Amino acid sequence: MFIHSWRWFGPDDRVGLDQIIQTGATGVVSALHQIPVGDTWPLEEIRSRKNLIEQAGLNWVVVESVPVHEDIKKRSGQYLKYIESYKNTLIHLGQEGIKTVCYNFMPVLDWSRTNLALKHKDGSESSGFNYSLFAAMDLFILKRQGAEESYPEEVCREAEILYKSLGKGEREELQRTFLLGFPGSGEAFTLKEVLQRIEGYRGIGRSDYLSNLKLFLKEIVPVAESAGICLAIHPDDPPWPLLGLPRAVSTLQDAEEIIQSVNSPSNGLTFCTGSFGAAHSNDLPIMAEKLAHRVNFLHIRNVNRDSQFNFHEENLLTGDIDMHRILLTMILEDLKRADTLSDYTGIPVRPDHGARILGDYNESYYPGYTLYGRLKNLAEIRGLEMGIRASL
Repeated sequence: MFIHSWRWFGPDDRVGLDQIIQTGATGVVSALHQIPVGDTWPLEEIRSRKNLIEQAGLNWVVVESVPVHEDIKKRSGQYLKYIESYKNTLIHLGQEGIKTVCYNFMPVLDWSRTNLALKHKDGSESSGFNYSLFAAMDLFILKRQGAEESYPEEVCREAEILYKSLGKGEREELQRTFLLGFPGSGEAFTLKEVLQRIEGYRGIGRSDYLSNLKLFLKEIVPVAESAGICLAIHPDDPPWPLLGLPRAVSTLQDAEEIIQSVNSPSNGLTFCTGSFGAAHSNDLPIMAEKLAHRVNFLHIRNVNRDSQFNFHEENLLTGDIDMHRILLTMILEDLKRADTLSDYTGIPVRPDHGARILGDYNESYYPGYTLYGRLKNLAEIRGLEMGIRASL
């Protein structure tokens, strides 16, 4: 069986461990967000978080994430020092028996949306991305130098019309939504700081960026192997270039190149159906079939998307992504591993984002990390999984 899991941000999370255990999850996906990016995670703090989770009757099965310092991504500054710190963190996690580490290699941004409260017909709310609205943010609020070169002329024209149609409050909300995509463990970024971070990537093209990722993997994968850890790189969200920055994990070809760069089971993927699925050009069932052997972690959510780079999160079983076919592929991979690996315990899977529904309206959650919305998604994942397994 999959390891049914739930992302928990730690003791300050509005969803408590006592609630998580009632969702049907047995695994917890967590991280030490209080540790500054680039620092080694102390063994005692890892042990303290693990003990807290186990005392609630759950298991810490995935770290999401050990952040990759921007110096590593740019291969600049103190990147060698930060790589060594990353290795030491992996060693400490391995000593505490944590087997899976999710991470991303997105430059500057962690994710991007233009709407965090998109209303659906049933009254629920989820997130969405409008490409022209994002262009309006880039062109007229962020005012990034050379931004107009990143978009077709017709998108620039539509972005200007959209921007002019927004009231002051709508422009401020768009800016707040944009800035939420920047990492920092709760730290707020200003537009000026964002521009400075983007400027740090000037002259770094996609081939350079991919080379930096491969260097990082060649350094850390052997350490992960020795520590008994499976790494799981998360795809770009959304899976296309933004803000003139390079991307590395957006397509099937990207993923294959990454896992082939260091041939090891420890060099694997987080198969995020929502992130990969946001691109109309990505065929998710085919990607699942071709990448299943290196999927170390599953993020399950659904989206509706179009060919114009617009998408929104949708109910798990009614969006554009064929969840039945993807879960069937992953279940077959799970059964194969169970037959061939003596120490196999299952692929961790978690509901990745949930709509705001029911009692979620009464609480203030980090976008996508509601209680009832994710509970619904986890129940549907478990039910679909059970039905598929019973049919085999």
